[in-house]
Amino acid sequence: MTSPRWAQALPLLAVLGSVTALGIGTSFAKQLFPQVGSLGTTALRVGFSALLLLLIWRPWRWPLSAVDAKSLLRYGMALGCMNLMFYQSLQTIPFGVAVAIEFSGPLAVAMWSSRKPVDFVWVALAVLGLGLLLPLGHDVSSLDPTGVAFALGAAVCWAAYIVFGKRLGHLHAGHSVALGLSLAALTVVPFGVWHAGSALLDPHILVFGLGVAAVSSAIPISLEMVALKRLPQEAFGIMTSLEPAVAALLGLLMLGEHLSALQWLAIVLVMCAAAGSSVTASQGKHKVVAEEIVM
Repeated sequence: MTSPRWAQALPLLAVLGSVTALGIGTSFAKQLFPQVGSLGTTALRVGFSALLLLLIWRPWRWPLSAVDAKSLLRYGMALGCMNLMFYQSLQTIPFGVAVAIEFSGPLAVAMWSSRKPVDFVWVALAVLGLGLLLPLGHDVSSLDPTGVAFALGAAVCWAAYIVFGKRLGHLHAGHSVALGLSLAALTVVPFGVWHAGSALLDPHILVFGLGVAAVSSAIPISLEMVALKRLPQEAFGIMTSLEPAVAALLGLLMLGEHLSALQWLAIVLVMCAAAGSSVTASQGKHKVVAEEIVM
């Protein structure tokens, strides 16, 4: 019989494991950049992730209406473009900073769904945090403007991905995620093939890419589904707001990416905004679906 303490700890550990696995997978993926570039890395990560989830969920078992097919197309393209832009940003800016900037997308969606006065506090924290990160004519962060632009583009795509994903909330999560990732793969793989060419067929790179896909997609999605069944929305949102800090720590430990004190402060402010907005939004009518948090 499962103990009450373990039952309480399991969903929290699942979210932490999901965020950590996603960060580890992305950190490993960045190590492929010298061989196949960011576009080739994105193609491997998304392509293998789609294949793994197709094998796990076998989405062809469920019927799909024409309306849902159109929503899936938008959802998959948004997911693909989000991955392309995010990995492009990682070429020139640190992992943790890129995640913090990208978080402005789901933050905007969460804040848009709620109109409470306290939301202005979360907006202010997010704006302050992003202001400390963005290279707005000062030398606080010394970030590459192109990398920042790609991260902001990924944030816009993440917001679109959440909006389109909500329209698929009536579908089984495995159904929508597997088909969405497949459409995302069709969006990004041509770019990877164009950029990296035959380098993508190197056996060592293929095995590495498969490992990255498993760690950064299959494992996080499975763990998040475990957590979402057992955690209230606000608790899930607060736990996932740890992602920028986990990314920054993994960037330091695995990639040697050192951040300044102000960059760490900015990441903490963005995390506080994300956690606060998740508590506020939990009082509304919108539900959280597992795939909204997965990159």
